Amino acid sequence: MPIRIPDNLPARKTLEQEGVYVMDSSRAARQDIRPLEFGLLNLMPNKERTETQFSRLIGATPLQINLTLVRVSDHQSKNTSEDYLKTFYQTWAEVKERKFDGFIVTGAPIANIPFEDVRYWPEMLEIMEWTRTNVHHTMFICWGAQAALHHFHGAKRYRMDKKAFGVFRHRITAPRSPYLRGLSDSPMVPVSRYNDIDRTTLGDNLEVMIDNPDVGVCMLGEKNDSAVYFLNHLEYDNRSLADEYERDRAAGLDTPPPVNLFLNGDTSADPENRWRSHAHLLFQNWINEIYQTTPYRLEEIGKAQEA
Repeated sequence: MPIRIPDNLPARKTLEQEGVYVMDSSRAARQDIRPLEFGLLNLMPNKERTETQFSRLIGATPLQINLTLVRVSDHQSKNTSEDYLKTFYQTWAEVKERKFDGFIVTGAPIANIPFEDVRYWPEMLEIMEWTRTNVHHTMFICWGAQAALHHFHGAKRYRMDKKAFGVFRHRITAPRSPYLRGLSDSPMVPVSRYNDIDRTTLGDNLEVMIDNPDVGVCMLGEKNDSAVYFLNHLEYDNRSLADEYERDRAAGLDTPPPVNLFLNGDTSADPENRWRSHAHLLFQNWINEIYQTTPYRLEEIGKAQEA
């Protein structure tokens, strides 16, 4: 079954060229099943690239998924036109009465700003609390993961001596987790961040699931199974790290090339993607677990928390 995304979304053409089955609204309406409802809170400046990356992974499932693109209400984008946002996105204020089977909160390029100084932090607090009552399962990514770990668990982050930047081999530390079913023992994962989580501040309700002792915690899960936190970027495409490197160099930053990305260190060559299979497997496992455990009646989501 396909992913259902907004009609005429630019990501559609890319996904169709890659063989991802995309369904339009009229055909989806004729399907006599309950599709899964997913939301993507896109905090990244390049909205189109990010929505394509996540749609690519969500759209590979055999289940029908309706994907709603969401943005924070209290923020004016500098990189995406308001017309584009109004056409394809809904603000959180517009969706907050809805229920979702799955919800993704992306990263944001504000790693060096204290959480409380982020302009839309008050709304982020509301959104994070809302995921506990209106979402069956949430995946927090990168800055979104750091913010949610800070808010829900009091986990502290700290700035590393240097930016962790490249594709690094990690180890699976929770091999029995259904989210990691089928992943290799040492998957390669793209990393691009200045901050890590202080392990001594992680509470008893958190389990480290994927780890690297040199570049930090990669994935954590909650033992009550309401959220997972992925601090790195399996959703990245081939060029994501390379383009970031070129932007840094153009800005005059002394950023070294991403580790393990370019074959033989040749920064002029197209990078090889050595994480794609792990990305697809992780997302398919996540979606399958949501499908197996979410209430059949969408309105029942959150009732267990209220009881």
